[in-house]
Amino acid sequence: MSRLFFNANLVCWFRNICNMNTLNCTFLSSVSIVCRQLSASINTNGICGASALQRTLFTGAVRLEDARQAATKSGESSKEFSQLPPLPGEDSPLRWAGTPFEQLPIAHVKATYNNTHIQVTDSAGKSMVRTSCGTEGFKNIKKSTPIAAQTAGISAAAKATAKGVTFVRVVVKGLGPGRLSAIKGLTMGGLEVVSITDNTPVPHNGCRPRKARRV
Repeated sequence: MSRLFFNANLVCWFRNICNMNTLNCTFLSSVSIVCRQLSASINTNGICGASALQRTLFTGAVRLEDARQAATKSGESSKEFSQLPPLPGEDSPLRWAGTPFEQLPIAHVKATYNNTHIQVTDSAGKSMVRTSCGTEGFKNIKKSTPIAAQTAGISAAAKATAKGVTFVRVVVKGLGPGRLSAIKGLTMGGLEVVSITDNTPVPHNGCRPRKARRV
């Protein structure tokens, strides 16, 4: 009697183990199917679509070809809709108040060691606003201070804003102390600076510089 009871318990235990193995196999197979489906569709894209970085987690030949085509398309779209100003000679789809980059007014800042001149022109080079530190009332050595350059920038921005100018491109020339202050004054006066270009001439062993002053 005890032997029959032991055999019955053994049979029940064996059946439970078989059922558990069947459930585990079913669960693992379903998980593997879901993972394969997810791996075929998961892609890692670049930040804000600015780069064409794209990696597919599935290694099938067809999937890799589709991923390559998608990466090419995303790269073309990011190049067409770049958020950066265009390079010289290139067109850009960006618009500022409906105006393309090439047609924006230009604020020329000439920073010398004794004065700072600011002139706002249109895209064709026609002068719209012109001012300097001396025009704003600064005399002698005060014309070379950053405060004078900032004041001239604010005045130029106010005059340009009165003529309907909102967005400008800034072109800086010279190494005077008022080059950065003039740009700050333009922004304080109400203008939106789109780009800053340094057009300072650099000599390639040209004229001999002056000798150092003895003190």
